[in-house]
Amino acid sequence: MDSSQDKQLPATERKLQKAREDGQAPRSQELSHLAVLGVLGLMLWSFFPTLLDVLTREMGRQLSFDAVALRAPADMFTRLQAMLLVGLAISLVLALLAALAAVAASLGSGGWIWSLKALQPQFSRLDPLQGVKNLVSKQKLSNLGKMLLLATALIYVAWKYMSTSAEKMAQLVLQPAAPSLRDAGQWVGTGVALLLLVVLLFAVVDVPLQQYLHRSRLKMSHEEVKQEHKDSDGNPLIRQRIRQKQRGVAERASVSAVPRADFVVMNPTHYAVALRYDEATMGAPQVISKGTDLVAFRIRDLAGTHDIPVLRSPMLARALYAHADLDQPIPAQLYTAVAQVLAYVYRLKAAMRGEGRMPDAPPVPDAHIPPQLDPHSPQAQHR
Repeated sequence: MDSSQDKQLPATERKLQKAREDGQAPRSQELSHLAVLGVLGLMLWSFFPTLLDVLTREMGRQLSFDAVALRAPADMFTRLQAMLLVGLAISLVLALLAALAAVAASLGSGGWIWSLKALQPQFSRLDPLQGVKNLVSKQKLSNLGKMLLLATALIYVAWKYMSTSAEKMAQLVLQPAAPSLRDAGQWVGTGVALLLLVVLLFAVVDVPLQQYLHRSRLKMSHEEVKQEHKDSDGNPLIRQRIRQKQRGVAERASVSAVPRADFVVMNPTHYAVALRYDEATMGAPQVISKGTDLVAFRIRDLAGTHDIPVLRSPMLARALYAHADLDQPIPAQLYTAVAQVLAYVYRLKAAMRGEGRMPDAPPVPDAHIPPQLDPHSPQAQHR
C-alpha cells in the first residue's frame, strides 16, 4: 500500500473528475462568509433609511396608547401581529439573499457538483484512530491557523475602530432619537465595511489555498498512476488480442483486392502478400492484400484464377507481411528485393503478350532483405 510520502505526483484529470463525482471540490469558507456578509451589509446599507422609517413608524404605533387601547387590551396583539409580519417579511428576504449569495460563492470557488455520495454514511469515520489522524492533517492545521489569524485580525480592527469612535458614540445619547439612530446606523455600517474588507483579504488568499490543498490531498503515487493508465487503456494482453482480431478482419477483407495485384509472393505455405505498383499514382509498390494460413491459400487461389503471377520468396513474404501495412508503400529497406521481383513480372507479362522472350529463372530477392526484417530470423527475435 502506498504511503502518503510516496504520493508526490500531481493528480490526473481522471482522478480530479472522479473526486468531483464523489462530491469533493475545493470550497472557500471565507469566500462564502464574504458573500453572505457582503450581501446583507449592502442591503442594510442601501435600505437602512427606509428600514429605519418603517421601524420608527411601527414602534410609534406600538407605543402609542389611548383610552380605546386601554379599554380593549386584545387590540394590542393585532397591532403586534402587523409589526411581526413586517419583520418576518424583511427577515425572509434577507435570508433568501444570504442563501443565494452562499450558493453563488460555492459555485464560484468549486463549481457545480451533483452528487449524493457525500451524503452516504461512512462508518470508517467512526474509527477513533482515523479521527485523531484527521485532526492533525495538513488541511485541519491550515484551517485552524487561518481561523485564528482571521479572528485576531477582526478583533484588532473592531477594537481599533471602536476605541477611536467611542467618545463620538457616547454623545449620541444627547441628540434626538431619529438623528441618533441614523448616526448609529452609519457607524455600524462603517464598522461592518471594515470587517468585510478584512474578510475580503482573507478570501483572496483562501481561494487559491483551497485549490492547492484540494490537489495536494489527491496527489498520486507512481503505482496509482500506472494502475490508472492500465485501467484506462485496458490490459495489454487484451489489447493485443483485439489488435490481432482487427488485423485478421482487415486481412480477410483485403482478399477482395487480389484481382488488382501485379504479383503475389508466398512463404509458400503460411504467408501470402499481394502487391501492386502504378507509376502514375504511387511512389512505391503497395501491399493491397496479405494473410496467413487459410487466408494465404485464398489469396493464392484468387491469383491463379485471375492469371496473376505467384512467386515463392519466403523471406520477402514474411518481411512484407510483418512490416508493410495495407494500402501503404512498402518499407524502403525492401525496395531492391521487390524491384527485382517486379522487373521479372513485367518481363513475364510481356513475353506472355508475345512482346519478348520468356525470362530466365525467377529472381532470388532474399539476399537483398535485411535479416532483422524477417520475423523468423534470429536477429529479429533478439531485438
